[in-house]
Order: sequence, then structure tokens, then C-alpha cells
Amino acid sequence: MSAHTRTGSHPTTRGSVDIRLPWWALALPMLAFVVLLLLIADPAQAQATGSDPAVGQILERIQHSLSR
Repeated sequence: MSAHTRTGSHPTTRGSVDIRLPWWALALPMLAFVVLLLLIADPAQAQATGSDPAVGQILERIQHSLSR
């Protein structure tokens, strides 16, 4: 005797994925990315500045490449 498997109430078609995210699941990472990008783009506005000149040069090169 074989056992019957029970399917869910809404069978899905093969190959389709239905994922719903809340609005903040996309908004919060985007907000954090923008804030960090602004801090990198204008390091004079950052409160903690490093004493290593190499870090400043890297940030300047990144800012220069983003402004093109």
C-alpha cells in the first residue's frame, strides 16, 4: 500500500518563486549604502579621520573615479 503525499493548499507551478519582502527590507540597506557612500565621497564631513595618508589617497581615488 502506498502512502499519499499531501500538497499545500496553493500548488505552485514548476520554476516560479513567489517571495514577498516588506518595504524596509530594501529601504534600510539602500539607506545604509547611501550614507556610507556620502561619507566616502566627502571625507571632510566624517567625524573620525585616520592619520594614515594611504587611506586618504585611496578615498580620493575612489571619489575621483566615481565623479567621472
